[in-house]
Amino acid sequence: QVQLVESGGGTAQPGDSLRLSCVASGFTFIFSRYTMAWFRQAPGKEREFLAAITRSGDSTNYGDSVKGRFTISRDNAKRTVYLQMNSLKPEDTAVYYCAAAYYYGTPPNADYWGQGTQVTVSS
Repeated sequence: QVQLVESGGGTAQPGDSLRLSCVASGFTFIFSRYTMAWFRQAPGKEREFLAAITRSGDSTNYGDSVKGRFTISRDNAKRTVYLQMNSLKPEDTAVYYCAAAYYYGTPPNADYWGQGTQVTVSS
């Protein structure tokens, strides 16, 4: 059974930074064989692609709304993917989801999803 568990969400003020983490587990899940990605969904809105990173971490791509502010990275030894979020804005308020996809794409078609972590940006 594959599990993706996000952490690091919370409440921040505009301009602050947060770092999300997502740890993968599962006996048969080979983390380094999966593209990893982050999405978010705000109340009343569709799910939005934020960032993806290739299996080896040598290539990334971002959604337009976060390009230049958010950075995705991964540590295959720790089976963890990160999302560094800088210059946070109130419109970044959403539930943030980690996803794993066997094939790379823009956005990737996720095979597994985490349960999400809430990020609230408010003054």
